[in-house]
Amino acid sequence: MSKEKVQEVDNMSKVLYIKSNPKEDADSRTFRISESFMDEYKKLHPDDEIITLDLYKEKIDFLSLESVSMHKLAPDDARNHPVLKYAYQFVDADKYVFAEPLWNLGIPAMLKAYIDYITVTGVTFVYTAEGPKGLCANKKAVNITSRGGAYAEGYMATLEMGDKYLRTILGFLGICNFTTIAAELLDVVGADVDGIVAKAIEEAKTAAASF
Repeated sequence: MSKEKVQEVDNMSKVLYIKSNPKEDADSRTFRISESFMDEYKKLHPDDEIITLDLYKEKIDFLSLESVSMHKLAPDDARNHPVLKYAYQFVDADKYVFAEPLWNLGIPAMLKAYIDYITVTGVTFVYTAEGPKGLCANKKAVNITSRGGAYAEGYMATLEMGDKYLRTILGFLGICNFTTIAAELLDVVGADVDGIVAKAIEEAKTAAASF
């Protein structure tokens, strides 16, 4: 393989696109924005590997006693486990695109269940003498979310625990390059919903260029 080809392969990224909404793409305002982001990203990075993970179609479930026990397995024993395989898939990726609505001030339970799947000692983080250390450093994430009200600033910002939680848990895993694209006021009477979504789509396309 030529030096140019080796460099091209080295520059390729593996992108994990994580969707958490039971609605179909056309019926979800969140997915209208995230799909626009992904379409633009694919145009700009045609050689990157894109893995789409629709959590509802994956039938992600809550951790069981067996699943929790499996967290203690040696890495080589767990790669094909129906739960722990997600942690290995996660740590193998270079970039992460999350897409979910704000539900009841937080993320959908399906997405929280997925976070429980991927937060595994020895795979995505380890405990050290100085405390926990994330094993996903030098990676980047974007969170694309939609909200019924205004949670970006002021008093309501203290109530927003969806994007805030993702930023915190991903930081725990070592991912500190975290960008948020949020469409707000979508359930406010009289709001220009189409205009808000269109603006968020343009923001998403711009963000895709530097992601």
